[in-house]
Formats: sequence, C-alpha cells, structure tokens
Amino acid sequence: MPSADFDMNEIHWLMDMFNTVDVGLVVLDREYRVCVWNGFMENHSGLLPSAVKDKDIFDLFPSIDEKWFRGKTESVFVLKNRSFTIWEQQPYIFRFKNYRPITGKAEHMFQNSTIIPLTTTTGEVGHVCIIIYDVTDEAMNKIELEVANKQLEQLSRTDSLTKLSNRGFWEENLRKEFKRLKRNQGCSALLMFDIDHFKRINDEHGHSGGDMAIRHVADLLRKTLRETDTAGRYGGEEFAVTLIDTDTEGATIFAERLRTLIEKSVIFYDEEKISITVSVGIACFDDSFEKHEQWIEATDIALYYSKEHGRNCVTSYTPELKKAAK
Repeated sequence: MPSADFDMNEIHWLMDMFNTVDVGLVVLDREYRVCVWNGFMENHSGLLPSAVKDKDIFDLFPSIDEKWFRGKTESVFVLKNRSFTIWEQQPYIFRFKNYRPITGKAEHMFQNSTIIPLTTTTGEVGHVCIIIYDVTDEAMNKIELEVANKQLEQLSRTDSLTKLSNRGFWEENLRKEFKRLKRNQGCSALLMFDIDHFKRINDEHGHSGGDMAIRHVADLLRKTLRETDTAGRYGGEEFAVTLIDTDTEGATIFAERLRTLIEKSVIFYDEEKISITVSVGIACFDDSFEKHEQWIEATDIALYYSKEHGRNCVTSYTPELKKAAK
C-alpha cells in the first residue's frame, strides 16, 4: 500500500474512532468557543458539530457552572497540566439525560472528566480537550449503597414498635449530653414514665391491645417533643425523654402537659375502649453525678415514687427521695 494511501486510511480510522468512541470529546479555544465536537456529544446533546462550531460553550449550555468550570480549565491553560473532575464533586459538566436502562432512576448522566492542555508548536496552550466519561452506573450503585446503609443505620437505632429511638441509641445520646454538661455546666432534664396498670391492659385486651396502647402513647409523645429533645422506648411500656436545656420547672410543665394529653385521650381496640394514664419521674442534671447511669437512677427513683403514691402523677427527684427509697 502506498504511503499516501496508508496515511489517508489512518486519518479515516482516527476519525471513525473519534466519532464512535464511548466518551465525549470536546475541544475549546481560549475564548471557550467549541472547536471539536465528537459523536458522543452529538448523540447525547442532539446538537450537530456544525451547530456548535465556534459557539460559546456557556451560551450553548447555560446549566454549566461557569465559575467552577473556568476555575478548572484556567489552571490547565496557565499551568499546562491536566485536570480531573469526579461526579462526587460536581455531578456533571454537560447536563445530558440518562438513557441507561439499568440506572433508569437517574434523572441525568453522571460524569467524570479529564481536561487536557493542547499545545501549539511553540509550546503555548491555545486549546483544551475535555474528555467526558459516563459513570452513571457507578454513581447510582454508590448512591443506592449509601441510601441502604443509612436505612440500616436508622433501623439499628429505631424501636420497631414505636418508631422512637431504641434504648441503645437513646442512652448513647444521654451519655453524650451528660458529658457535655460535665464540661460546660448547664441544665438538662431527664424524664421517664410508664403506662399505669399495663399488665391489666394486656390481660384484658391481649398483647395486640397492649402494643396498640404503647404505639398510641409513643405517637402522643412524639407530638409533644421539641426538635432538640430525644425520646426513646426504654423497655416494655416504659419511655424516656432527654429534655435539653430544661430546668425542673420546664420539665414539670412538659411532663404535666404530656400526662394530661395521655389521660384525656382514648383508643379503641376491637370496639372496646382503652383508657390510659402514665406515671412520670423527672431528674435534672446534677454535677454530683459521676456517670450518666446515676442520672437514670435518680429519675427512676422519682418514677417509682409516682407509682407508689397513686400513679397518674409527676414527681421530681430530690436527694430525700433517694433516702426514702432505701
């Protein structure tokens, strides 16, 4: 084959590969005008090379984050070093629709890119080549894995019956609050309560009726909470609430409001009415507590006092209660 024919074939092969390769190839000049636009870009944008030739890339694609994109490309022009982008930093440069069947949930194509300096014979960088890689499958797999992990994390710290925090997660938050107060002082309150005569509810309405009562109380508790408070199911029919930056007076107001709300509420199970009351114990943080378990113990003493003195009431912890409990 003559040399001239071989050269022409090589050019033809290169052009064929340029237009069929499964990556986007775009060449921009120093004014960010399009000089080269391959088949991948044409297919995904719907714009022919002739339609974009010598056009400003930001006019063609207003969705490009111009400040960010210029920051990436200017370093290539000036420093003559290639630059890279990944979808975690910026989901895409060119907003293209996603046509992949496997990752059909994605609204757009996720892209990684490489920006390469193109030098002249004098060594100046007058153009840059942007290589666009479709990484939608990889991105969606990672996103779905992260979502699944978050859901598992949420399940691991949530009580399945009440959807409140389980004991482990709630107590860990209490421990953190205890350490915070030890460092910085301040005042937070711990509130514990349980459903009065719960065994009778189970005996009369079965465990399903008991579960309904627990869910009902949890729903009312959730409606009463502030955003800063943490509530959990401590065990069985017993609940616990950490009231952040709340003194004894504020905790008592909260507890009475919750107690009254539960007392006035009514639930029906198998067409039978179930009335519920709760007994509540409160203890504010005390610097004499050496560990958070002592805070729980103090609150539990107050709760026990409420149950021993008529139920359906609120008791605040005092050192005298501890002496009486002994």
